[in-house]
Amino acid sequence: MNLTFQRIIDRILGTLICMSLSLIPRREGFTKVYPKKILVILLSEMGSLVLAHPMFIEIKKRYPDATLYVLLFKQNREILEILNVLSNENIMSIDNTSIKRFVLDCLQILRKLRRIEFDAVIDCELFSRISSIFSFLSGASLRVGFHPYTQEGLYRGSFINRPVMYNPYNHISEQFLTMVKALDSNTVPTAKRFVSSRLREAPSISFQETEIHGMTNRLHRDFPVLKDKELILLYPSGGILPIRAWPLDYYCRLSKRFLSDGYAVVIIGTEADKTLAETIQDKCGSFHCIDLTGYTKNLREMMILFHRASLLITNDGGPGQFAALTSIPTIIFYGPETPVLYGTLNRKAVFFYLSLSCSPCLTAYNHRNSPCDGDNLCLKKIQPDQVYKKALEILRSENN
Repeated sequence: MNLTFQRIIDRILGTLICMSLSLIPRREGFTKVYPKKILVILLSEMGSLVLAHPMFIEIKKRYPDATLYVLLFKQNREILEILNVLSNENIMSIDNTSIKRFVLDCLQILRKLRRIEFDAVIDCELFSRISSIFSFLSGASLRVGFHPYTQEGLYRGSFINRPVMYNPYNHISEQFLTMVKALDSNTVPTAKRFVSSRLREAPSISFQETEIHGMTNRLHRDFPVLKDKELILLYPSGGILPIRAWPLDYYCRLSKRFLSDGYAVVIIGTEADKTLAETIQDKCGSFHCIDLTGYTKNLREMMILFHRASLLITNDGGPGQFAALTSIPTIIFYGPETPVLYGTLNRKAVFFYLSLSCSPCLTAYNHRNSPCDGDNLCLKKIQPDQVYKKALEILRSENN
């Protein structure tokens, strides 16, 4: 299912279901419960799972005897397995590639949720109503989720009995931590906790030396021109949200600068990004500009590839978040999204972000449906010369 269709279904059908479920009589009032089975719902983004890592650790710290489960979309399962925060058998996934598979998986998951008998659900979705529906139908007595209170928008039913106020001024990883606190909070709004100005770091994921050497040998065998070169990785795709992409022409101009300095430029992404890579290659006209879109078989291989490179330059999206789990220095472009909310948990990362009057335009209040006409000046005004200068500073500091 494409993103637009999912939004329409969620807005129309999701709202009707949430309204209907809100009419069901419920016993209200605060009850302190020590949950033994906790479900976290975080369906939509792989990068958000990295940002949720501190939340998973906090749940284990506060409720060491509880069994943790996670519900997500199938394509996001791999990053959770890499993070290794819970048993793989406790990861439940939904296939959303077609409406038929989605409906069938939802029915199977609902039966499974009722069979497990959860005590608590933490619904981490900002704008999705399907997640709040799962939360209610799970049968859990404690249901944590974002709630508008006096704000407009974000209607997800009135059955969330541990409502957390969404705060666009706090980093999302801190808001996820607030949701854990909400499980045993009876304040209004729920969980008035201190928010640290110093974000927790993402964990460092270790890979076996054999894996790293295997990827390096494979890369050098397939592309011998890279053997004695420092690699600059580029991720020029905006993924499912093209508005997040720095102009492709800027990537071309930046690539030429690196190539003239003796670096090799490597474009990463999925098979769907191959046209972008070919455009950069054509503009550069160099044997040291390599297309690796679709080259890595899975997310784990891409993260292993990071160990061979000196720098990653990427649009806001998954690769920048995954890089935080490795040692690679990273430059990330923001604009439609803000690093204040979604900056990677990596103190070595450099963010390029211009605070235009309309930025950020992808928010929980518009279901990340930007009103921009495609003229994303918030990214176009970040010039290649600025990025090149900062990249050289990073490369030189890493080599010293």
